[in-house]
Amino acid sequence: MKVSSNKISDIISYYQQMLNNNYDENSSRQLLRELISNYTNIKFHEVSLNLDKRISESQLLDIHFGVKKLMNNEPIQYIIGKTEFSEVLLNVNEHTLIPRPETEELVMLIENAHKNGNSKNLKILDIGTGSGSIAISIEKILGAEVTAIDFSEEALKVANQNSIENNTEVIFKQIDFLDQNQWEQLGDFDIIISNPPYVLESEKELMAKNVLDYEPDSALFVPNDKPLIFYEAIAEFAKTHLKEGGEIWLEINESLGEETAGLFKDNYSKVDVIKDFRDRVRFCRAQNL
Repeated sequence: MKVSSNKISDIISYYQQMLNNNYDENSSRQLLRELISNYTNIKFHEVSLNLDKRISESQLLDIHFGVKKLMNNEPIQYIIGKTEFSEVLLNVNEHTLIPRPETEELVMLIENAHKNGNSKNLKILDIGTGSGSIAISIEKILGAEVTAIDFSEEALKVANQNSIENNTEVIFKQIDFLDQNQWEQLGDFDIIISNPPYVLESEKELMAKNVLDYEPDSALFVPNDKPLIFYEAIAEFAKTHLKEGGEIWLEINESLGEETAGLFKDNYSKVDVIKDFRDRVRFCRAQNL
């Protein structure tokens, strides 16, 4: 390493120049400060107030290897092992998808729809929970009984730890939702939520390298010839497991909004396709009024 000293100002000067080769200047500045904050326990917004502070050799080494991982396009969330989502802090790793702002918006939409009701009596199911981001956030916000399922044992380990650390009592179950024989393990619910895999295999070439190289394919992609495979299963499941007057909230592929909504229009009086904050079709809500 060629850092001139262990002072934070010198560390920033050296490594930001390196990161600028792979990222724009604003991104490299933020990424480096996230690494420094994580490995020195200095709050992110206080890094710039501690430029004269000297850190230990082991902390500098952690930052050095963190930068090397960033140069290989590894997501910062996996490097530090954590990410913020809807005001909760979550552990993430290579077995879990990194929660997106769009999914945070889905949680906000559900919160706004139920904030004036008696949400504590609701029974909610989160299908394909991953890190538990939706389930944990919804439980904290609404105080409802939340069950979350995933086929991945490793993802559920992360989700369960996240639930413990965030003082929630989400019920986790390992279930392959595409196997209808396993549905008998589940009861009836007032709300069904899911952010299932919905990116087509043919869309891989449009994905960023840090996503393709590090995030789990099984949480992202569906076959080109079965783009709605999870939504079809959810529609079928809901026929027997959604309570009267219940509702379904889904994150969806922006290019398949009408097709996804069409799966629910025969059985629900109101089906809405909703745009996200980027003005892209991103959510579907089905309900009987």
